[in-house]
Amino acid sequence: MANGAGSGAGGGERQPAVLEGVLERITYANEENGYTVARVDTGRGGDLLTVVGALLGAQAGESLRMEGRWGSHPQYGRQFTVENYTTVLPATIQGIRRYLGSGLVKGIGPVFADRITLHFGLDTLRIIEEEPKRLVEVPGLGPKRTRRIAEAWEEQKAIKEVMLFLQSVEVSTSIAVRIYKKYGDASISVVRNQPYRLASDVWGIGFLTADRIARAVGIPHDSPERVKAGLQYALSQSTDQGHCFLPEERLIADAVKLLQVDTGLVIECLAELAAPAEDGAEPGVVRERVPGPDGGEQVTAIYLVPFHRAELSLSAQLLRLLRTGEDRMPGFREVAWDKALSWLGDRTGAELAPEQEAAVRLALTEKVAVLTGGPGCGKSFTVRSIVELARAKKAKVVLAAPTGRAAKRLAELTGAEASTVHRLLELKPGGDAAYDRDRPLDADLVVVDEASMLDLLLANKLVKAVPPGAHLLFVGDVDQLPSVGAGEVLRDLLAEGGPVPAVRLTRVFRQAQQSGVVMNAHRINAGQQPVTDRLDDFFLFVEDDTEEAGRLAVDVASRRLPARFGLDPRRDVQVLAPMHRGPAGAGTLNGLLQQAITPARPELAEKRFGGRVFRVGDKVTQIRNNYEKGANGVFNGTVGVVTSLDADEQRLTVRTDEDEEVPYDFDELDELAHAYAVTIHRSQGSEYPAVVIPVTTGAWMMLQRNLLYTAVTRAKKLVVLVGSRKALGQAVRTVSAGRRCTALDFRLAGGRES
Repeated sequence: MANGAGSGAGGGERQPAVLEGVLERITYANEENGYTVARVDTGRGGDLLTVVGALLGAQAGESLRMEGRWGSHPQYGRQFTVENYTTVLPATIQGIRRYLGSGLVKGIGPVFADRITLHFGLDTLRIIEEEPKRLVEVPGLGPKRTRRIAEAWEEQKAIKEVMLFLQSVEVSTSIAVRIYKKYGDASISVVRNQPYRLASDVWGIGFLTADRIARAVGIPHDSPERVKAGLQYALSQSTDQGHCFLPEERLIADAVKLLQVDTGLVIECLAELAAPAEDGAEPGVVRERVPGPDGGEQVTAIYLVPFHRAELSLSAQLLRLLRTGEDRMPGFREVAWDKALSWLGDRTGAELAPEQEAAVRLALTEKVAVLTGGPGCGKSFTVRSIVELARAKKAKVVLAAPTGRAAKRLAELTGAEASTVHRLLELKPGGDAAYDRDRPLDADLVVVDEASMLDLLLANKLVKAVPPGAHLLFVGDVDQLPSVGAGEVLRDLLAEGGPVPAVRLTRVFRQAQQSGVVMNAHRINAGQQPVTDRLDDFFLFVEDDTEEAGRLAVDVASRRLPARFGLDPRRDVQVLAPMHRGPAGAGTLNGLLQQAITPARPELAEKRFGGRVFRVGDKVTQIRNNYEKGANGVFNGTVGVVTSLDADEQRLTVRTDEDEEVPYDFDELDELAHAYAVTIHRSQGSEYPAVVIPVTTGAWMMLQRNLLYTAVTRAKKLVVLVGSRKALGQAVRTVSAGRRCTALDFRLAGGRES
């Protein structure tokens, strides 16, 4: 893969030149900036030529007229660097057939391309453009497919126009397609006149891309519109890091660094953003005095409106549930606990430990409660006991968890139906829920497992839907990583002096003490080195070199563990990396694991998209919430396997871990990433028979105790650490730095409740 624009030109080869040819294949494309490496057929016989540069929007099968310069790359030889290009409709029957069969026009694959060009010859493209109804003359093309081809042709032309406009500002193909899908014919007008709208309206366009477009269309560097957009971007970046707000001084400093403008201008624009709009619209941000993240002196907090509203709402709803006089399970107020627990012991075949018993009583008598504790401490059995007793009293029990895998596990454990929180609430496009305060769930007891994963926005939607008088139990391990989204809900619920009663299970049961995974999870959580010898379920493969450790992790996951323990490398083994980047990061390891587990084969369908290749059999994960997909949306972190690829329909299908078949158009593939390796953050709420964890000095900044603890607790049976003892020591020693900026605990403890 050529990764430079051709340096070291041979004598006189740097003169401007023109090259015409058919784009045969794209070998590399950077989705961020459109930089592409491709192979072109000039029609003169001989080998394909390599071209590099911003071939934005060009697709295999298209005839291109490229302007640029010849050069030579020390590793890849002679190549043409493209400075700009135009699409030229092909002029030969072979070219037309290749063009149509490339998947460029949805509904036409290689088979129909052959039939159409056989029927219409050189007139093919004119027919599609001017007389598309005549396509029904082609055997096998009915009116329905003909209409779809005509629509796809028109859309392709319109997208091309938008792409040509965006080419000068280096916006990637997939983003140009998204802009067109969002705004249609108004795309160019929005991009030219309101570029900062793109950052909030179109997924995948952040402030930096919008800013580049704004600069290209002439918006000044110190424009108030730019500064306000930058402030909102800095706040939204902080929510991506888990904060619900930023202290004002920190936000101003971040914005000055980002925007490279005067502090005074940033302060002015922030004041304008926080002021009520003259037309009665909401302000852009909310300013409020709250305690700082370390619980110390008050700071002026700046919130994006949805996060401020959610924090106020969540605290108010929790206090409402706690204080209501109604009780949908009144039978447990007067229950004879000795009898009830004796009946339960007969039913489950096991006795509850005293702290488990306390948790059962708490959940069934208090309106809101928290059950927390580490692995092997009996959280699962306690939950099963609570559900058994509630159902014995004919209570309507609703069980939910943030992920499909966690919901499945909860259902297996209790023998009752469980669903993801998203499905339970029937979240709709835009994120609104079918169930809320006005239409609550029909439930007497709501149990939410893996509650450490609940972010502020989702927790607020869930608690809103709990009817007054129902009991709500949060179950989770507070020592794990906090949620991927903003907030630290479980920790805030457990804050000292707060109104929510809680039980923490601390005793590790004898059966669990036999497990090296459980023992070492508790050792890591206590700041002690894990034991890595003389255990048959917990191993350390020492390798100090980061790159070699990455390769070793791949070998262990794809070959050694499956051979020794009879595991399926795709279904049973998960590689969990501390970070995405780097030689032992999830990105690199995914490529190596795909080569090992789902390698290219002539008969195996595949689709190249940007820098990735998707194949039937690939393990993939969704990387954004998409409320439009599937029965009730497909959410960030959903994992599945690619089951089919249809080149004619330009569609790939994924069977998710919730057993739902979800189709993806090829232009939506930037919503999917490979999941042979995932970051530890993305693994929350999931459990796997075996996990392989690269722990290397290359991930030094990420090595923290709760990260390693979370990774180890994902394993049901087996953990393999691969890396250096030094990196492992760093991870065990380092307690994560500082709390997230949230004020939920303050509001619950008697701050504002409105």
